Amino acid sequence: MTTIDHGAAVAAETARLVAALQDADPTTPVPTCPGWTLTDLTRHTGSVQRWFTVLLRQRIQQPPRSREVDLRLPAAPDGYPAWLAEAAAEAGAAFAETDLDAPMWAWGADQHARFWVRRMLFETLVHRADAELALGRTPALDPELAADGVSEFLTNLPFAAFFAPGIAELRGADRTIRFTRTDGNATDADGDWLIRLRPDGFGLDGFGPDGFGLDADGPGPEADATVRASAADLLLLLYGRLDLASARLDVRGDEELLAHWCANSAF
Repeated sequence: MTTIDHGAAVAAETARLVAALQDADPTTPVPTCPGWTLTDLTRHTGSVQRWFTVLLRQRIQQPPRSREVDLRLPAAPDGYPAWLAEAAAEAGAAFAETDLDAPMWAWGADQHARFWVRRMLFETLVHRADAELALGRTPALDPELAADGVSEFLTNLPFAAFFAPGIAELRGADRTIRFTRTDGNATDADGDWLIRLRPDGFGLDGFGPDGFGLDADGPGPEADATVRASAADLLLLLYGRLDLASARLDVRGDEELLAHWCANSAF
């Protein structure tokens, strides 16, 4: 497992998002989230944080039957930045009082409380990037955090079909896609990720049934399609925030396979 302090990173990423929102027009459209304004983006991010906080405090052991949470939404759009900061503070308190290694139901690979902290982090980080892009800024993503986000996304993606139905289309006759980080060590699981599409689905090579483990043999043979880029750009690509045609990506091999992946994998 990574040594990143996901709880501290949630607080830092939320603070960056709040800072971006503070003097911004709340009606600003968010192009990377079509149909949303900055107010919609903030409401969504804070609602997710409060929802995950409830799940952590309840230490649920099976899928929740309801998503009803007292969101305490602000009366006016200009109250949303402070409301989001409050959501992050409540989440931080829950992290501090929870054994994050405790068994807990989660929709992804890691059936422990820590799943929800890590998931909250990347939900917040990506939407911080959305807000900055909407405001005409270039998001700066910590490279190690971004690499962890790539691992988190690819490890959990096979479990996400219940809210991302396109995932059912990600299958093939032993076709492979490699994502390689160019700004770090590309010989370990933090820098090189190989996805194998099978007739019955897909998975991340080098990972066991619980989603963890390393491929001790390193990068291995050439994949059918490869994307080489910084960890930050790989993360933005996987979340659909960077186009496959971007000059920031080094794309090799079967471009139709990559386009199929991108069209069906983002959530």
